[in-house]
Amino acid sequence: MKEAIYFHDNTVILNYSKKYIKDNVDIISSEGFYTYLTRFLKDLHIHHHDLYLWCKECTDGEIEDHLIHLIKQLLVMDIEDIQDPMLEKKENLLAIVEEGYNYWRHLQRYSFLYTHNEEGFQLQNFIDADSNVNALVLNFYRTLEEKIQGNKNKVYRQLQAGTNASILLEYYTQYQLKGYECLEGIPFVNQIMMRTPLILHPRSNKRTNTFMKTDINPIKDFVNEEEDWICYPAKVGKLLILSYFQRDQISSAVAMANLFELATQEEAMEKPDCIMLFGIKDDKKDTTYYYDETNDLFVGKVSNANEIDYFGYTKKMILTLHNLCVMKKGWLPIHGAMVNLYLKDGTKKGLLFMGDSGAGKSETIEALSVLASNIIDHQEVVFDDMGSVHLNEEGKLVAEGTEIGAFVRLDDLDKGTAYRDMDRSIFFNPEKANARVVLPASSYRIITQDHPIDCFLYANNYTDERGMKLFDSMEEALPTFIEGKRNALGTTQEKGLSTTFFANPFGPMQEKEQCTKLIHTIFEELFHQEIPVGEIYTCLGLEDKGNHGIQKAAEALLEFVKGE
Repeated sequence: MKEAIYFHDNTVILNYSKKYIKDNVDIISSEGFYTYLTRFLKDLHIHHHDLYLWCKECTDGEIEDHLIHLIKQLLVMDIEDIQDPMLEKKENLLAIVEEGYNYWRHLQRYSFLYTHNEEGFQLQNFIDADSNVNALVLNFYRTLEEKIQGNKNKVYRQLQAGTNASILLEYYTQYQLKGYECLEGIPFVNQIMMRTPLILHPRSNKRTNTFMKTDINPIKDFVNEEEDWICYPAKVGKLLILSYFQRDQISSAVAMANLFELATQEEAMEKPDCIMLFGIKDDKKDTTYYYDETNDLFVGKVSNANEIDYFGYTKKMILTLHNLCVMKKGWLPIHGAMVNLYLKDGTKKGLLFMGDSGAGKSETIEALSVLASNIIDHQEVVFDDMGSVHLNEEGKLVAEGTEIGAFVRLDDLDKGTAYRDMDRSIFFNPEKANARVVLPASSYRIITQDHPIDCFLYANNYTDERGMKLFDSMEEALPTFIEGKRNALGTTQEKGLSTTFFANPFGPMQEKEQCTKLIHTIFEELFHQEIPVGEIYTCLGLEDKGNHGIQKAAEALLEFVKGE
C-alpha cells in the first residue's frame, strides 16, 4: 500500500509504515485528517443538515480549513482567548465534535505495519504501536470535548477510538510457481491483532452465487498496479491455501483469523495446495475455480462486487478449494459438524452430522450440550461446517476438520451463546436479518487429528417427525445422504424445499462422478465397521421450528449417547 491513509466506502486503512501519528499535532496536520473531515462533512450534510448549514454560516472559506485552524487553537489556548464565530454557540460546536467522533468510530478502521520499509514508522511490537494510536485518538477527542464544554467528564467510557484491527505484514520469499509471477512481492499477514467484539458491516448479508468451474485460469485477470493486495496464508485442515485479498476486502481478510489457522512464515513459503484471489476488479460477478494441471494447483476467484461483499463467499470459496483437493487424494468431504463428547464416566463419543446450511447441525449440538451437562464432562469441536472422512493407516474410518472457528447465524444460536463468547467474536451486520458471527471453536491441533466416528447422522430439517432413527443398510441410507434434501431458510440463493447433491455445493456438487465413487467406498466401510448411520429430525425448517423440534432431537441423541 503506497498511501499513508486509504478510504473506501465505510472502511479506512492507516499505513503506519508511511505515516505514524505521535501526537495531536500529527493528527490535525496530516493529509488523512483533512480527507476524513471532507468525508465527515458530506455525511453531516445528509444526516444533520442543520449543523452543516451552521458551519457554513460561521465560515468564510472551506469548512475543513476553518475547523482545523480552530482545533489547533483549542489544543493550545484557553477558550476565553480564542475569537471565532463557532464559539458563540458552544453547544453546536460540541455537537459537531460528538458527531465527528461518532462518524469516525462507525467506520471500519484498520492499520497496516510493514516489517521493512525505507520511510515511515517501524516497530516490532505493532500491538503497542496501534494501542498508542488508540489512546491518542481518544485523548484528542476528550481534550476538545472538555475544552468546549468547560468541565471534565464525570463518566469515562474506554471505547476503541483508534482501529478495530491491526495487521503486521511481511515480505516472504514465495514458492516459485510458473505463471504466477504477478503474485511475487505481495506482503503476507504475519500477525493480526483484533479488538473484539468486532462488529463489521459488509454490503451484503447472504450468499447468492454458486462456485463454478472455468477453463480460464483466474490469474489472467489479476492486477496489482496499486500495490493494494495482501496475502493471508491459511492452513485449512492440513492444506495450505494462499488467500489474496484486495484491500477493499480487508474486513474478510481480518475475519479469517477467527476461522482459519494463520500459517507460519516457514509454512507459507512451501508450495501451496490452492490459491484464492478475492476482490478482483473485473466488472464481473465471478465466483469460479480452475485446476492448473501443470502446477497441480486449484485457483479460486471472487470478483469485487457489492453483492459479493460478504464473508460467506470467502469462507465457502476456500472450503470449495479444500474439498476439491481432498477428493483428489480419496477423502470424502462432509458438509456438517463433528463434536467429541467426553463423558463423566470416562468414555468418549464422536458424533458426526451432515447437512446443508440451515439444517440444524450446530443447533442440535448446542441443545445437546445444555441438556446433557450432567453427564458430559467436556466437549471438543472437530469441525462446525466442513470436514472430511477417510481411512487411516489401520483401515479405520476417521474424520478431520478444516476450521478453528465457526461462522453461524445469530438467530440459530442459543440466546446465551453469542453473549458468552462475545469477547472473542466477530459480528457481521448484527442488526439485520441473517446476521452472522465468527466464533473461535477449536484449536488447529485438534481439528487436524484423526478422530474416530461413533455415529453418522443426516440433519433432517424438513420432515415433520421428532427424534432420530438409524438405517439398517447402506442401500437404505444412501438416498437420504445423496439427495441432500433440506428446507432452505433463505440464507443463500435458495428458499423452500430443495435438494443439493450430497448436501454439499462446495466441491462434491461440481465433481459428482468423482464424489459418487468416494461416497460408495466410505458408506460400505461405515456399515462394514458397524458404525451407526441414521438421520436426526431437527425441524428447523418447519413452522415455529417444529415446536422445540431441536430439543426433541437432542433428547433422542442423549439417549443414544447414554447407550439406552
